[in-house]
Amino acid sequence: MTSTRQRALDAAIDLIGTEGLRSLTHARVDARAGLPKGSTSNYFRTRDALTVGVVEWMAQKELAEMAPPMSPRTGDELVELLAGMLDYTTGPSRTLTAARLALFSEAAHDDQVRAAVSRGHRLMRTWVESVLTDLGAADPATAASALIAMSEGLILHRVARGANDDPRPILRLVIGAVTD
Repeated sequence: MTSTRQRALDAAIDLIGTEGLRSLTHARVDARAGLPKGSTSNYFRTRDALTVGVVEWMAQKELAEMAPPMSPRTGDELVELLAGMLDYTTGPSRTLTAARLALFSEAAHDDQVRAAVSRGHRLMRTWVESVLTDLGAADPATAASALIAMSEGLILHRVARGANDDPRPILRLVIGAVTD
């Protein structure tokens, strides 16, 4: 059974992902989640605390939903895995991704949100560096930075512009460059 806190956070993600960050209020979260008035503020006293809570919850959800069943053994397997992740984040999980992008913008001028976003980024980066190390990348840290930045750019273009190009050629180019 989903806890009241999780219901509030899921409703907050839905609000941000469908209506933008301005829509995030305790009252609107309560209404969207079907919770009694004041429920969200019991867990998150301020809007800032709610915003940080949303970022942290998103990172937990995404890592659980997108955790690959195995590490790719080849560059081609990594291309397919990342293409699938891009399709998932901009398809079935588009609302969550739109919320994440809105919160990335908020992180530009909010230290608490930036710290929460950075914690989630470090978890993803650790996995990408590990995979690239296993694939023989000469400089896994720099390679991970390039691959993550490129993937975030593709996600942004898909969500913001509606681009739906096949990401495989770009993924092959970058992955080939960092693992050869």
